[in-house]
Amino acid sequence: MALDGAFLYALKQELGILIGARIDKIHQPSREEVVINFRTVNGSKKLLISVSANSARVHVTNNVIDNPTVPPRFCMLLRKHLGGGKLFDIRQVGLERILFFDFECINELGDRVLFTLAAEIMGKYSNIVLINEEGKVIDSIKRVGEDMSKERLILPGMTYEMPSRRERLIFLTASNEEIVDAVRNARNAELSKALINIFEGISPILAREWSFYATKGFDVNIEDITQEMIDRLVFIIGQTKNSLLEMKNNYTIIKTKEGMLKDFSFIRINQYGMLMYTMEMPSAFDALDYFYTERDNIARLKQRANDLFKLLVNTSERITKRIVNQKDELEKCKDKDHLKLMGDLISANIYRINKGDESVLLENFYDENCPVIEIKLDKSLTPAKNAQKYYSEYRKAGTAEEKLTEQIRLGEEELSYIDSVFDALTRASTESEINELRLELAEQGYIRFGKMKGKASKALPPLEFISSDGYTILVGRNNKQNDKLSMKMAGKMDLWLHTQNITGSHVIILTNGEMPPGRTIEEAAIIAAYHSKARNSSQVPVDYTFARYVKKPNGAKPGMVIFTNNKTVYIKPDEKVVERLKVK
Repeated sequence: MALDGAFLYALKQELGILIGARIDKIHQPSREEVVINFRTVNGSKKLLISVSANSARVHVTNNVIDNPTVPPRFCMLLRKHLGGGKLFDIRQVGLERILFFDFECINELGDRVLFTLAAEIMGKYSNIVLINEEGKVIDSIKRVGEDMSKERLILPGMTYEMPSRRERLIFLTASNEEIVDAVRNARNAELSKALINIFEGISPILAREWSFYATKGFDVNIEDITQEMIDRLVFIIGQTKNSLLEMKNNYTIIKTKEGMLKDFSFIRINQYGMLMYTMEMPSAFDALDYFYTERDNIARLKQRANDLFKLLVNTSERITKRIVNQKDELEKCKDKDHLKLMGDLISANIYRINKGDESVLLENFYDENCPVIEIKLDKSLTPAKNAQKYYSEYRKAGTAEEKLTEQIRLGEEELSYIDSVFDALTRASTESEINELRLELAEQGYIRFGKMKGKASKALPPLEFISSDGYTILVGRNNKQNDKLSMKMAGKMDLWLHTQNITGSHVIILTNGEMPPGRTIEEAAIIAAYHSKARNSSQVPVDYTFARYVKKPNGAKPGMVIFTNNKTVYIKPDEKVVERLKVK
């Protein structure tokens, strides 16, 4: 993850809204999280500090976080010393991954005292440490004794010491000359890796982005770097510096095409090209809130539906391998006309061939140039039977071609179906939705009913939205519901929408017999794109037509339909629009 020293610098700037605010409440929702409520001139703000190894971070959050009935020991300690305290400064040494929150508090005797809360965002070594004005550790959320570390102990009464720092450049303060010298004197390595060793506080994604810009996307070792690349590197580092110092950052979330969260940054990310989707966020707080909330939701979902994910992935891989093999066999069948030609030439020249010949040279009179070709023969067969053998192989190849073409078509349809279930599973947000998908797979023969977990849950209704013009928009949660929505619930004059050649939900606009305005169609298209595999794309084609033109072929799998008389609109999925129109 890219919560490096540079990102923390951006966070520190945004956290400036808390300076001058007083602590209202302190909670510890979990063993590795602390939430501090501040009273600011703009209302209450919640500061979340997490030191979980895989989600260490510090930022203002809008999420509702449940608190335990009995506060933990460290929480009580913070309440005792920091309760009612005023935050007067937030510090960062260089681009270290530590933020120091300085508080002015009043002790039990009414005296003014100073405390510092150190938020150490360092992966598995992350910690929250309360320090007094003498620099002594009062306590920490994770005590670090000699059994855990020989170099840096964090225990009550000990002097607080920062982690040891390597001698590296800070790009916010380094001159262009210093940067050039450091690059030219760097140890030989791939440029992005060399940059991590040169500069303090930069993550791999930031180093790769600088390298990507400097080399125009090529992998270059430090020893092969040209002057033009150095000039471009200095320029992009300068741009990054200015964006941080001027607070003009472009907070970016990176996702895979399957919608899985990959990384985040405070600059635009171009290194992945079309391999990843990017979405911009208005602030560092929003970026971190979104990233970790979504990731946690996905993690919980994966845990609940892990067996289904494994089943779908394995099934998809098996079908894909089968299709590849069938296409290889089909490619071989393309030579069938050559087999017929061999038979024809043998039949036309049977008088020139003797039993026992292993091959024969014959003129291909079907070609205007009449080239001589060599034809292999079975010496145990007569010339006539050799011809019949080639004809037989020709007929077999033709039959195989027909069967393979049909098998590939069915395999690709099945693969599309599995992909649609996988997509629905990634978007499922409740246990009931997962159970419905489990039931669907059981009905299609992918799961034995005996392996169904728990009781069958009541089928959920379609998702419901109201357009800005007052039209009801319904969205299928899964393939079975898509079928019901399109084939039974939709009236003939209702509008049907679906992403073009992209897995996704069926969407219906209930029109009441009248053509809805363009704004409603656009909003329904946005909803359709969002509830599809392309929800993170920037431009998505969405087909729409009247429901009477949507048909389900005999024997087609759930959710598979054909349609005609459609029009296409190109839109950008917008989560804010979707949330605004959703019926809660």
